[in-house]
Amino acid sequence: MEPRAARSRKGEGPRGEQERRRSGGNIEKDRGLDLVQWTRHMEAVKTQLLEQAQGQLIDLLDRVVQEAIQCYPPQGGPLSSIPPDSLSKAREPSLGKRKIFIIRKSLLDELMEVQHFRTIYHMFIAGLCVFIISTLAIDFIDEGRLMLEFDLLIFSFGQLPLALMTWVPMFLSTLLVPYQALRLWARPRARGAWMLGVGLGCMLLAAHTTVLWVLPVHVALKYQLPPASRCILVFEQVRLLMKSYSFLREAVPGTLCARGGEGMRAPSFSSYLYFLFCPTLIYRETYPRTPNVRWNYVAKNFAQALGCVLYACFILGRLCVPVFANMSREPFSTRALVLSIMHATLPGIFMLLLIFFAFLHCWLNAFAEMLRFGDRMFYRDWWNSTSFSNYYRTWNVVVHDWLYSYVYQDGLWLLGGRARGAAMLGVFLVSAVVHEYIFCFVLGFFYPVMLMLFLVFGGLLNFMMHDRHTGPAWNVLMWTLLFLGQGIQVSLYCQEWYARRHCPLPQTTFWGLVTPRSWSCHT
Repeated sequence: MEPRAARSRKGEGPRGEQERRRSGGNIEKDRGLDLVQWTRHMEAVKTQLLEQAQGQLIDLLDRVVQEAIQCYPPQGGPLSSIPPDSLSKAREPSLGKRKIFIIRKSLLDELMEVQHFRTIYHMFIAGLCVFIISTLAIDFIDEGRLMLEFDLLIFSFGQLPLALMTWVPMFLSTLLVPYQALRLWARPRARGAWMLGVGLGCMLLAAHTTVLWVLPVHVALKYQLPPASRCILVFEQVRLLMKSYSFLREAVPGTLCARGGEGMRAPSFSSYLYFLFCPTLIYRETYPRTPNVRWNYVAKNFAQALGCVLYACFILGRLCVPVFANMSREPFSTRALVLSIMHATLPGIFMLLLIFFAFLHCWLNAFAEMLRFGDRMFYRDWWNSTSFSNYYRTWNVVVHDWLYSYVYQDGLWLLGGRARGAAMLGVFLVSAVVHEYIFCFVLGFFYPVMLMLFLVFGGLLNFMMHDRHTGPAWNVLMWTLLFLGQGIQVSLYCQEWYARRHCPLPQTTFWGLVTPRSWSCHT
């Protein structure tokens, strides 16, 4: 006799067997889908863990390298042969946290490898297309023709050949004078002859500084250069002065200490020439270099920088000129001022982003690639800042490194290690004065909006919004204040620009030059 279960399975026949196979296949299919989902989940977890580990490893290695540099003895002598007290006295004041150059990409280049960030980039390109289409549509409706006018661009870059010709003696002075002055100081000879060489080197440096300060100002005032041409001159003026100071600050101490030694030598001229073009303001005799040049990457960055210039012209022409061109003709009112500031917040923040992308990313990366300069960290993730102190450190790393090395750290060395507040105030003062000088040079008038925003309000926010605030609400607050600050700058500077054209002075006086014209111009 067969068991009942066996007889029942036998009685089911082919149909029962198919049902069992179907149900088993569904179970295997579900297991396969679960396995795929689990695999994807584990891949995501692995990617997240690798990113976290990579960030922590980079921070750890940076700290290790900095500690190794701090422990490195001056003049290359063995550490054991130098007493600890003499080591602390001989160490240079800026050796505590010396700038370290390593091969690394710019942050936006890394982010652009992610599709989501490329989409944001595509949105900005679409915005430029919209500006072009709106310009064509308005011209077609008003004039009956399809034509892009670049009057603002042509005006801004007027007399560009004269600006470039003025740059040549500025560059030649920077190329020859600081290096020759260092060679005069480095030459071993009798004390009297060496003092004569020191005096001659100082005279050359004084003449060099005078050329860099006076020549571009004279050309800009005499020939009434337009804003963009002035911008080229003043940026090169400040850049060459900062590079000259960095070269002398880094090379002179070692040269003077080793002057009597036979193994002393001045830095090579080729390293100084390379430094004048590479995208950093901190001099080193050697830098990490990439193996080759990607010329398509260079062309892409220059094209993007040109696109940003066109984008800025469209923004000014469509969002600023129609609003501020006739504002000085109307009676002043608080309501009109507040509305103009609110209206200027959007074009102001657009201009800030375009300046950042065009100069700090595209322009500097293009030169870094042509020169095979390896360290591309020209900025950090300033957009994630929850405090203005972090924003100031991460917005422009190139300038921040110079200020930190030669103003803050040298200030601590001169004033004592406890005078951190005074050293930080010195950094804000130098930065605010230079920013205000640049605005004054480019626009052709003195209106201390930038000075007040940067030194007064920026200094207060630096101490009030410190790094202990890390929540997302602080990032929102930082962006809100950034929007308002850009709106104030664009509104007040545009009003002053048109007021000085609508209400020229009958005679030029000192107080007429430094007094804002927009306060009294109502034609």
